Amino acid sequence: MVTALVVDIGTTSLRTALVSTDGRVSHVVQRPLTVQSPQPGEVELDANEIAALTLECALSTLKAGGSADVVGIANQRQTTVLFDARTRQALGPALGWQDLRTVFDCLLLQPEGLRVAPNQMATKAKWLWENLGQPAGDIRVGSLDTWIAFVLSNGALHVSDHSNIGLSGLINNDLSSYNDDTVRLLGLRTEMLPAIVPTAGFLGHAAALPGSPAITALVGDQPASLFGQNCISVGQTKVTFGTGSILEQRTDRQAPDALNRFESGCFPTPIFSTSDRIDWGVEAITLSAGTCIEWLRDDLGVISDAAETDAIARSVQSSDGVMFVPALLGLGTPQWDFGARGAFFGLTRGSSKAHLVRAVLEGIAHNAVDLIEAAEAETGIAIDSVRVDGGMTRNDFLMEALANASGRVVEISSEVESTTRGAGLMALVAASELNVAEVGTLWNARAAVTATLDEATRRTNRERWHDAVRRAEKTLPDLSSVSF
Repeated sequence: MVTALVVDIGTTSLRTALVSTDGRVSHVVQRPLTVQSPQPGEVELDANEIAALTLECALSTLKAGGSADVVGIANQRQTTVLFDARTRQALGPALGWQDLRTVFDCLLLQPEGLRVAPNQMATKAKWLWENLGQPAGDIRVGSLDTWIAFVLSNGALHVSDHSNIGLSGLINNDLSSYNDDTVRLLGLRTEMLPAIVPTAGFLGHAAALPGSPAITALVGDQPASLFGQNCISVGQTKVTFGTGSILEQRTDRQAPDALNRFESGCFPTPIFSTSDRIDWGVEAITLSAGTCIEWLRDDLGVISDAAETDAIARSVQSSDGVMFVPALLGLGTPQWDFGARGAFFGLTRGSSKAHLVRAVLEGIAHNAVDLIEAAEAETGIAIDSVRVDGGMTRNDFLMEALANASGRVVEISSEVESTTRGAGLMALVAASELNVAEVGTLWNARAAVTATLDEATRRTNRERWHDAVRRAEKTLPDLSSVSF
């Protein structure tokens, strides 16, 4: 059977695996990444460590599973690396996608007509370049797809695909070329930037690996998850529950007039491309999901393990009127209020640990429904069922809460981390071992969860949720006024 080796660089770990044409993921090797925060709001990774772990894990997977025919790369988007093409070494830290050190750069650029956000590559590249203090020479910049393709090809490739570079803030709306005015305004040079390539297609050879298999897919983590959950038809939608939760919906739209956020709070996003077409979707984001469970465990000590939240939530019949707004880092789609803050409402002397834990899980579910409703409002496409993946989908109570809050069928992926699966399937499609229609037939849900609440109760709960959100908004008015 034809197989793809996948290198999947997440926010906190790196994994390699083999993916076969039947969609099976095997021989997974995973290692944690060193993530540091030198100052509040700063997130740094070690790109040279990532390069070394990529080779170590890939060789371990291949030793255990045999050779691979092709290679796919999936990555956390917008984490930015500056490196020397001659020495093949990263220069300084990689700035993580969550890094906020360029907030003021973004605000200062707005009067110049450039609207970018600190999580995008644009101002991260500017900061790294300005703090390098070296002449251009062989200096290159890119996101992690660029860096890993460079490493695996022994320096032959300096590329980035549409699903990554399309979110960088550096590119024209049709994704065909860089915006010269933007590049100039940031003080960068076009020759530093990666060549723009499709997500699926022959790019070069992974000469650093045995047999030099062809690299045939580069793709950002969220489009990879969409493909990995076999969403290949217009309107199909997935939500990934991780640190935050991210919705991706496939649309039939063409290139947008602008790559900025829509009024709905959603974003346009390229989800798949070949040499002759680019498929577009919409994306919606909550900033806190799994983070809330970590907060309960690590900071409050309310729980000792994330897995126990299911049983604790079920130990009471309801949250007894307690509601939680998971805005620990502000609110994302649809409000985009960075000054909102997490809040419990309805607490009484009788509120117990179980009520609070249940309210947190229900709040995460309601927040995800906000994403679904925002996507429907943006595209006009009804979402009757949603596919879900991510570590939090192991929590059956959360999945039931999502079905009840949304009134929709929740289909739980049998592959918890669908990103790896999606990148592998893309690599196989690019190698003509599968076609996109065949990918659509590979969906195999672990379970399908339907609502048990009646519609009247669901609507009442949603009204209470919206009221709680309104009260959590603009907790810090100055920060709430900031918009990217």
